[in-house]
Amino acid sequence: MRAVDIITRKRDGEELSTEEIEFFVRGFNAGDIPDYQAAAWAMAVLLRGMSPRETTDLTLAMAASGEQLDLSAVVPYSVDKHSTGGVGDKTTLVVLPAVAACGVPVGKMSGRGLGFSGGTLDKLESIPGYRSDLTAQQFLHQLAEIGLVLSGQSVDLAPADGKLYALRDVTGTVLSIPLIASSVMCKKIAAGSQAIVLDVKVGSGAFMRDLPQAEELAGLMVDIGRRCGRVVVALISDMNQPLGEAVGNALELAEALRTLAGGGPEDFRQHCLEIAGHMLVLAGKAAELRIAKEAASAALADGRALQRFRALVIAQGGDPAYVDEPERLPKASLIREVPSPQSGFLEQIDAREIGLAAAGLGAGRSKKGDRIDHAVGILVHHKVGDRIEAGEALFTVHANDPVKLEEAAARVSAAHRWSSAPVARLPLFYKTLNAPKP
Repeated sequence: MRAVDIITRKRDGEELSTEEIEFFVRGFNAGDIPDYQAAAWAMAVLLRGMSPRETTDLTLAMAASGEQLDLSAVVPYSVDKHSTGGVGDKTTLVVLPAVAACGVPVGKMSGRGLGFSGGTLDKLESIPGYRSDLTAQQFLHQLAEIGLVLSGQSVDLAPADGKLYALRDVTGTVLSIPLIASSVMCKKIAAGSQAIVLDVKVGSGAFMRDLPQAEELAGLMVDIGRRCGRVVVALISDMNQPLGEAVGNALELAEALRTLAGGGPEDFRQHCLEIAGHMLVLAGKAAELRIAKEAASAALADGRALQRFRALVIAQGGDPAYVDEPERLPKASLIREVPSPQSGFLEQIDAREIGLAAAGLGAGRSKKGDRIDHAVGILVHHKVGDRIEAGEALFTVHANDPVKLEEAAARVSAAHRWSSAPVARLPLFYKTLNAPKP
C-alpha cells in the first residue's frame, strides 16, 4: 500500500477502505508519510468529501493513534460536552459544575483560543495557580475524587489529529466538514465518555456561517457517535451575536461566577441550562428535559454548582480566593464606556467583529503560542431587538493600551447596526439532533 495511491484515489472521488485510512493515519503519525503528502490528501478530502463510513474510520484511526482513557474504571457513567467555538462562549465554566452538582461526573479536556474564538483554558488561567496540564493518571484520579475535571488535552490523546490540524491550519483545509467532524469526535472518543452533547455554533461568529452547513456538521458528528457506540445529542445554537455580555478571559470568568451564583445574563444562563439539561437526560438523571433543566437551575440557585467550581479550582492548584472574591481577577488599566450614537432598535451585533476586536486588545491569539492579556476585553450591553436611546451605554472596552482601546472602540461601534422599526430577537437554539441509543 502506498500513500500516493490513497491520495490519488481520493482526488478522483473514490471511497477509501478502512485499511487505507488506517494505513495513512498510522504512517502520518509515525512520520513515514511526510507533511506534503498529508497536505495533498487533506486537500483532496476538502474537495471530494468523505462518506459517513470513511469519516468514522478516520475518527477511530486518529483516536487509536494515542492513549485512550477508560473512564468506566473510575465512574459508572460520564457525559462530555463540546462547543465548536464562539464569541463570549464561557458555557463550560457553568455547565460542568452544574451537572456535577446534580450527581453526574464530568471529565473534560478543553482547548485554548485562536483568532476570534476564545478558549476555556485561557479563561480559567485568569486564576493564579490553575493547572491545565494534568496527566492521564491525574485526570482519572481527580474524576474519581471530586467528579469534575477541566484540563488541557494530553499530548498522548489523538496525536495524529493534533499533527493533522496543525497542517490543515496552514494549508487552507480547515473548513472541511468531514475533517472538522472527525477532529472533534476523535478526541471525544479517546477521552472516554459514554455520552456527548455537542453545541454546534452557526452565524457570523462561528466557523459554520449558515444553517445548512451547521446541520451537515452536526448530523455527521451524531452519525459518527452512533457508529462508535456513543450516545450523542447535537444542538445548533446561534452565534450571530456574543453569548452573554462579556468577551475576554477574566471578564468572562467573572460573568460565569455570577451565573454560578444564581445571576448572570439571561441568554447565557438559559443557554447553559439547555446544555446541562441534555447532559443530565443522557446520564439518566431525568426522564424529561424540563425536569433536568429545573435540576440544573436549582444547583445554580442553592450554591451547589459554585461550590463544585470552587472544588475544581482547588483540586487543580488554583487560588479559591479568586472564586470567593471575583474582584481579585485581573483588571485593565483603561476602561471606557461607549454610548449609543443614536436611538432605535438594535438590528445587528456582528459577533465575529466583537471577537476580533477583543483579540486585538490582547484577549486572543493570532497564532499558537502568542501570550494573552487576561484583563482586557469588551462588555456588550445589549442584544439584537433591544430598543436603545441615544447616549445610553452601548458597550465598554477594557484595555491596557490607549491605541488598542481606540481601535477596539471603533471596530465594536461599526459592528452595531440600528433599525427604526422593531427587530425580532435572535433564538438561542435552532435545532436539536438526537442520536438513537446504540
